[in-house]
Amino acid sequence: MPALTWSVRSVDHALDGEGIYRFLLADEPAAFWLDGSLTDRGVRRVSVLGTTTGADAEVVVRDVADGDVFAELQELLGARRDQLGAVPAELREVFSGGYVGYFGYELKALTGGAAAYEATTPDALWIWANRFVVIDHDEDRSLLVAIHPPGDAAAPRWLDRAEASTSSWVMSGPAEPEIAMLDLEAYLEQDRATYLAGIDACMAALEAGETYEACLTNRVRLPTVADPFEFYLWQRAHNPAPYSAFLRYGDLAVASSSPERFLTVDADGWAECRPIKGTAPRSADPAQDQLVAKALAEDEKTRAENLMIVDLIRNDLGRVSEPGTVQVPHLMAVESYQTMHQLVTTVRGKLRAEADAVDAVRACFPPGSMTGAPKIRTMELLDELEWSARGVYSGALGYLTVDGRADLSVVIRTAVMTPDGTVVGAGGAIVLDSEPVAEYDEMVLKATATIKGGTT
Repeated sequence: MPALTWSVRSVDHALDGEGIYRFLLADEPAAFWLDGSLTDRGVRRVSVLGTTTGADAEVVVRDVADGDVFAELQELLGARRDQLGAVPAELREVFSGGYVGYFGYELKALTGGAAAYEATTPDALWIWANRFVVIDHDEDRSLLVAIHPPGDAAAPRWLDRAEASTSSWVMSGPAEPEIAMLDLEAYLEQDRATYLAGIDACMAALEAGETYEACLTNRVRLPTVADPFEFYLWQRAHNPAPYSAFLRYGDLAVASSSPERFLTVDADGWAECRPIKGTAPRSADPAQDQLVAKALAEDEKTRAENLMIVDLIRNDLGRVSEPGTVQVPHLMAVESYQTMHQLVTTVRGKLRAEADAVDAVRACFPPGSMTGAPKIRTMELLDELEWSARGVYSGALGYLTVDGRADLSVVIRTAVMTPDGTVVGAGGAIVLDSEPVAEYDEMVLKATATIKGGTT
């Protein structure tokens, strides 16, 4: 491949993500917005918006049948690394360039699961980010970046346009989408009786010792959304989340308000998963809010769910980590966000010298919090009980960089929009202490939060 170079310009304030998207990206065939502005936690809050264009533009669109997309991305990242050389210092701690996209749940067929269903959307979609804007909300600055062949006249023109988009924008509030007015239960793929029967089947498998926890999911199949970006603006306004994201490729759009990190890999090769099991709404009354958090932390069912998933993830990370480095620095810690408390565990491991971020993704995919434990047998049981492919839902969305870093969320609280309709996945972990009607209600509430906003 021919050599590529970096062009970086700095802006002395944090830009508005919506304005950048509308001005720079709305008309591009492929675009993304990894939206880090909606969380009140974390060392850094960074948003990245971008596209792929020019001579080295690339979008990797693959299905399971096309081969091993994990291995393909490893090769592509290596080739891009050779083309580019060192990442500019100002980008290393924010976003050092790479591929942005998702791995869909059906890629479990490449990681020990079966190819039970065929998704109507691509199983993998990864955009080579060669034009992007980094918004550093903590440092109140922005970076405009083009990756391009030396002497490419189009790159400076794109940077000029990006600079022109830094003027003030006045945005109106997003209108309520028509699908938010619908009775979502009427659009469930599996109705109440069917889903409850599935929970009963999970309970039977639990009692027989075939599984210890099963994440049974359902899908809400809704009409087409006229403007997917407007829907995302509605979603981020009504259900803000740390891993909010909007991804578009042609007539496929993904709008996510995920609160859960799947996997990060840092510059030193430390891989970290942060599974969530347990959510409770915040209260406006401080005393009541503390009681809610305390009750969440002490709930026996929630703690049991956490422990099983933590053991599963320790095993997954252990397959690619140096012996003795897998650790649990935070076990079932209550983290409080704008609208909810969550019970979160942190599991870390130092990757072996021969393993990289993609190896870590492969070892941990699909996210254990979306399968149950033991992972392989539980996925087989779920394939029998669910009626269709999960698609993007239950997969992982985020970035893989040229210098070996990664940051991916678990794809939950997400709407997948195409001209054929809008699909929202939702589910819950079934354990021996589960109460079937409560599990059904929780599944409906999670779907409702994705479309209408809320605290679940």
